[in-house]
Amino acid sequence: MSTALEHETVLTLPAVAPFSFARTLGFVCGFAPTRGQQEAGDGRLVAALRAEGRTVLATVTSAEDADGAGAAGVRVALRADRPVPDEVADAAADRITSWLSLDDDLTGFYALARDDASFWPVVERLYGYHQVRFPSPWENVVWAILTQRTPMPVAQRAKQALTEHVGNAIVADGRTWWAFPDAAQVAALDPAVLRDLVGNDRKATYLHASAQRWTALDERELRSAPYDSVRELLLGLPGIGPWSASFVLIRGLGRMEEVSPDREMLRAASRAYGVAVGEADLARLAERYGVWAGYWAHYLRAGS
Repeated sequence: MSTALEHETVLTLPAVAPFSFARTLGFVCGFAPTRGQQEAGDGRLVAALRAEGRTVLATVTSAEDADGAGAAGVRVALRADRPVPDEVADAAADRITSWLSLDDDLTGFYALARDDASFWPVVERLYGYHQVRFPSPWENVVWAILTQRTPMPVAQRAKQALTEHVGNAIVADGRTWWAFPDAAQVAALDPAVLRDLVGNDRKATYLHASAQRWTALDERELRSAPYDSVRELLLGLPGIGPWSASFVLIRGLGRMEEVSPDREMLRAASRAYGVAVGEADLARLAERYGVWAGYWAHYLRAGS
C-alpha cells in the first residue's frame, strides 16, 4: 500500500470534438457499478488504475485547446510511489482513452440525430458527451457475472470485497483508492477464497474460469475485430450469455454497432418518443442510426 506518491507524470490526451469533460463527470457521478472507486467533481476525475501490472493514481482534468475556446481533451497526472516508466504511462493513457471514449467521433451520429425531432432534445442535453465505459472490459465482465439475478447492493459488496482482497491500494489525499484487479490477479486466486469473497459458488467458478481465459485475449484487438467474432469470444466466457455479451461489447469495448433491448431501454425510448415503444418499434427506430445504434441507445438511457 502506497503512502507517499512522490513521482508524477503528466500526459495530455486528445479527444475528438465535440467533447465535453463536464458531461463526462456528470455521468461518472451517477454510474452505480463503479460508485466509490473514483471521485468525480470540482472539475476533476480521480481514480486508481492498473497499467502494465502497476497501480497508479490518475487525476483527470479538462485540457483546453490552444485558443481557450473549449475542451480539446484531458490532462492526466499519474502519481505513484516510484518512477512511472514509459510503458506504464502508455498503458494508462490507453486505458483512460478507452474508458472515456476520447477517440469517438460523434459527428456522423449527431448528423443523423438532427433529423430525428423526438430524439434531438436528448442530444442537446448531452451534447459533447462521449460514452463513459467501464474502466476496463474485464471489469465489465466481472460486473455482468456478479449482477446476475442479484440485487445491485449485493453485487457492489461482492465486487468491493474482491477488490480489497487483491489489494491494489494507494493512500493519497486523505483516502484509500482501490484499483480493480487484473484478470491475471483474479485467475491466481484460490477458487475457495474467491467463493468466500463473492458469496456464491457458481459465480466464483465463472469468474475464475473467465479470468483464466481473459488473460489470453488482446483487449485492443477486441475493440476493432469483426463484431460477430468478438461476440462469439465473449459468449465463450463462462457465465456470459447473449445479454451480457452485448453489455460488454457496448460498455466495456465501445462497440456501438448493435442494440440489445431490455425494459429500461424500452422505457427510455417511450419517454423520448412520447409513445409506447416495444421491441419491434425499438429495432425500427434504431435502424436509421446504423453503426451508431449503440450510441443512440446509450444516449436514450443517459439523457431521456
